[in-house]
Amino acid sequence: MKCSSVVVLNLAVVVLGFFTLAFAKMSTERLAKIPEVDLDPNGVFKYVLIRVHSKDDDSCVDIVRGYAWAEYHADIYDRVAGELERGGGVDCECLGGGRIKHDSAAKKIHVYGYSMGFGRAKHSVSTEKIETQYPDYEVTWADEGY
Repeated sequence: MKCSSVVVLNLAVVVLGFFTLAFAKMSTERLAKIPEVDLDPNGVFKYVLIRVHSKDDDSCVDIVRGYAWAEYHADIYDRVAGELERGGGVDCECLGGGRIKHDSAAKKIHVYGYSMGFGRAKHSVSTEKIETQYPDYEVTWADEGY
């Protein structure tokens, strides 16, 4: 009797381990499908840096979103977080915001300023993400300005 319960317990651990690995893989794949950067092609506009957390494990990804239509930084965060969270499996956290000056003709992007509601994003992190998406651009940042 004791042996059979050990076998069942071992089987449960193996099965549980399999599902843990499967969920970890699913959450990694889910996060990998989220574009890290999405910016309007031209103009000066607000942006936010968002951390997207997996509900399945402790994995996360930081994403940058900037749009000219947004009157407030919260407008961007609310829309993006709402869409991602409705998709299931993730929670979002705003890490801060600022402004972006995007000149696609000159291939330049400048990240600066802060959000009154969310505080200043770590522009160095945002710039790193943007440089990956726009490798042929000159991407700069500064903590000055609003």
